[in-house]
Amino acid sequence: MADHSLATPAHGARASNVSALKRFFQATEIDTRLLGMVIALGIIWVGFDILSNGLFLTSRNLWNLSVQAASVSVMATGMVLVIVTRNIDLSVGSILGFVGMIMAVLQARILPPIIGFEHPMMWIIALSAGILVGTAIGALHGAIIAFLGVPAFIVTLGGLLVWRGAAWMVTSGATVAPMDTTYRLMGGGADGSIGVTASWIVGLVACLMIVLTILNTRRQRRRFGFPLRPVWAEYFLVISGCIAVLGAVWVANSYYMPVNLARRYAEANGIAWPEGGLQIGLGIAVPVLIAIGIAMVMAFITNRTRFGRYVFAIGGNPEAAELAGIKVKWVIVKLFALMGALCAIAAAISTARLNAATNAQGTLDELYTIAAAVIGGTSLAGGVGTIAGAMLGAVVMQSLNSGMVLLGLDTPLQSIVIGIVLVVAVWLDTVYRSRAK
Repeated sequence: MADHSLATPAHGARASNVSALKRFFQATEIDTRLLGMVIALGIIWVGFDILSNGLFLTSRNLWNLSVQAASVSVMATGMVLVIVTRNIDLSVGSILGFVGMIMAVLQARILPPIIGFEHPMMWIIALSAGILVGTAIGALHGAIIAFLGVPAFIVTLGGLLVWRGAAWMVTSGATVAPMDTTYRLMGGGADGSIGVTASWIVGLVACLMIVLTILNTRRQRRRFGFPLRPVWAEYFLVISGCIAVLGAVWVANSYYMPVNLARRYAEANGIAWPEGGLQIGLGIAVPVLIAIGIAMVMAFITNRTRFGRYVFAIGGNPEAAELAGIKVKWVIVKLFALMGALCAIAAAISTARLNAATNAQGTLDELYTIAAAVIGGTSLAGGVGTIAGAMLGAVVMQSLNSGMVLLGLDTPLQSIVIGIVLVVAVWLDTVYRSRAK
């Protein structure tokens, strides 16, 4: 009797805790899969920090990690929509390499004799040309897939080979450098950062946007008679969101300019060099801002436009979407054209960061991009995926790379680990969908 009387309250307390946790998630409407990824990312960061004797969770490493993840993050936002429609794009890395080479040749060889090397329009012309070329390549792939009926796997596998070879043919495999000074800002570095003050301003603006978004969502729900979140849940989302944003800004501002660059900065701006040196915070890197901006635009397209709804409708049931009057073929063409444009933007970030275009640029980026989307919760069965998840997936992938480099692991072992992570992510997605059914 004593054992039974003690067990009953424990079971009741356990059920009460589960019930309270469930009520919390229902009230805040937090995506549990996304939360699980955040927790997994935290575990990865802490684990690598312990194994690297505190080197991983430094402002320098986290700043570099964010810059290195930017190009894959940009492409992953488009890959989400491609996979949602039950397609795949294996050519994104090769498109990045080809378009990056085109933009580099324009800046280093074609435009300088015409307008001068450091002309203010140099980077605009190069970037615009790259986006046009990337969009055209993506539209070509989409047209072959949609109108000729060739599977996306085969078309983009062919594109992987074709555009990698085309990148080599542009310069016969030679590296092209240097890039325009303004263009290089898109790659980050000491000059490609916005500084401490501007970073805090960006953080405060982001917090204001979070507040306005929550208020607008509540207003729209009340207008259409939808259930409202509890007020405490709204406060929780605002506070936690602002803490995350301002914490990220603080980390970015905590990474100081290296001594040589700081000395050069002081000389250029007539600042006396103190005995203890100068601590100049770099702030948020430009490529990170580009990636975040692209993610916001893609989230808007996904959630707020007819095109985004069509994409998810096609992924849910292509036949039903066709019968509903959706021009599925043209949506596919537009989707792959969008993917090509995103590859061009990623190419600009990559070439600007290296200050050069090489024949190996973008190699294996298609695998990292697909892995970022899948790890971020995009289902290979179609119809399910989020932009935020893809961005988080890209950070997870780069965290694994960065951590293994700090530990001195060989490249083959790094590939093995990433391959295992990708397989486990797909398996977890399969388990999740089977339980949902």
